Amino acid sequence: MACIEARGLRKTFGETIALDGIDLEVAEGRILGLIGPNGAGKTTALDAILGLTPYEGQLRVLGRDPWTDRDQLMRDVSFIADVAVLPRWLRVSQALDYVAGVHPRFDRAKAEGFLARTEIKLKSKVRQLSKGMVTQLHLALVMAIDAKLLILDEPTLGLDLLYRKQFYDSLLNDYFDRGRTIVVTTHQVEEIQDVLTDLMFIDRGRIVLACSMEEFETRYLEVMVNPEQLDAARALHPLHERPVFGRSVLLFDQIEREQLAALGEVRKPGIADLFVAMMSHKTAQPEGAKK
Repeated sequence: MACIEARGLRKTFGETIALDGIDLEVAEGRILGLIGPNGAGKTTALDAILGLTPYEGQLRVLGRDPWTDRDQLMRDVSFIADVAVLPRWLRVSQALDYVAGVHPRFDRAKAEGFLARTEIKLKSKVRQLSKGMVTQLHLALVMAIDAKLLILDEPTLGLDLLYRKQFYDSLLNDYFDRGRTIVVTTHQVEEIQDVLTDLMFIDRGRIVLACSMEEFETRYLEVMVNPEQLDAARALHPLHERPVFGRSVLLFDQIEREQLAALGEVRKPGIADLFVAMMSHKTAQPEGAKK
């Protein structure tokens, strides 16, 4: 069953096309990484999914139209924005009280369990917390809600490396199950590579890649090419080439590992490597080339 399904989803702001008739489908029980440069359409897509902006085309989230059925939809959806905004005068305990009072699926004990792993005290006021601690508090509040769909927009912004690692560990071990679906956007793509089940690249309002992580790991390979094999490697039409320590690393799509092994050292690329390759490939296309 599809948790999110869009057909011809389009959104414009004046003459600016934010979403250019995209089709997407996110199955229930998956963790999707939505990756794109600034201005690519990520936030607009999330706003449409959350019922925060009208749109053209068809969009169903958990079987509902998010624009017309937003009140019902929000009972089953949680959202963490890239900027955690909480009143500075609020005590941590009061934040827990508030969410417990307004959301019937909030598990206070679970939120307190998340907070117990941090330096945050229940009596502290938000203004006494560091930026990273405010982010942690926001995460604890939202992740303690029993939602069918969790949307994370740069969820670890402001956290240091240790807390980012702890967050994604908690996401997998304490929150995610096959009855939940997670959509996450982030610029720290390498940190989520082992978390995702699905990957989607968006650029200029269009989906330029959509695949499962299983497909990603079998389809794309990188080779640090032996200098004498460089011409042979280039003849296989790599997606991208970059210099590393005086040698060339080439990224290939759907070329057999055995064939590439004769050219140099073969390895799996990171998500960031593929993203840079695809964005560079699009930029390098001649005017009028097929998108």
